[in-house]
Amino acid sequence: MRRTPAEPLGTRAAFGFAGALVRPIMNAIISRRWVGLKQIPGGSVVVSNHMSEIDPLVVAHAIYSNGHYPRFLAKASLFKIPVVGKVLTGTGQVPVDRGGAGAGASLEAGRKLLDRGGIIVVYPEGTLTRDPDLWPMKGHTGAARLALKTGAPVIPVVHWGDQELLPRYGKSLKLFPRKRATVKVGVPVDLDDLRGKPLTKGLLAEATERIMRAITDEVQSLRGGTPPAELWDPAAHGQASTGRNIDENTAPREESPTGETRPGTEE
Repeated sequence: MRRTPAEPLGTRAAFGFAGALVRPIMNAIISRRWVGLKQIPGGSVVVSNHMSEIDPLVVAHAIYSNGHYPRFLAKASLFKIPVVGKVLTGTGQVPVDRGGAGAGASLEAGRKLLDRGGIIVVYPEGTLTRDPDLWPMKGHTGAARLALKTGAPVIPVVHWGDQELLPRYGKSLKLFPRKRATVKVGVPVDLDDLRGKPLTKGLLAEATERIMRAITDEVQSLRGGTPPAELWDPAAHGQASTGRNIDENTAPREESPTGETRPGTEE
């Protein structure tokens, strides 16, 4: 399979190693349905919903298997984990310091990758959603900032089903009965009227709202149901914006969506 863009031998080898290890495992533990994955253009900022700690593997599996090398904006702390850090570095993932000190370096690394036709995957929520029913929540502005600074298109790539395999902040996989994940590519987010303008707080907020609404609409197309009129805001509910501590009254509830299946760190 031809992949874009051309990458150094070391990067191709690192992706080849990771793919040879991870893809058979993913194929064994969860079935899949991919919709529109070949429509992702090179040089894109891919934005996705975030429900489970296995999400990056599900999204990376889909993107890599359809001809692209996925790069994620990933927490800098992950690069310090033995073996994992080497794989992240070898495959050219982009470290992000949540404290913000390295934001400029991350943006520049992202710009260079997009200029080469690469794909950057961003989770605008910055952490697993706090929404009680796993709808996307309020996003951070990093994806919007990257797209507006570079001119890159923003492509929603949403998924549903993998949270049944590994529930939000779950500690073990629920392998049986076998779960199914659907990954779908949506239409590009329309930011054309915002490009070329000063990146004010208001403009970034508007762009981020459009991105999160586009993600939510695409998630709804997979799971059915009605999303909330206002995206969940952790701060408004007294929740920390990061970490595993979610109040008991925000645990996800059972539901019956109409779809086939149930169910990078930012600034």
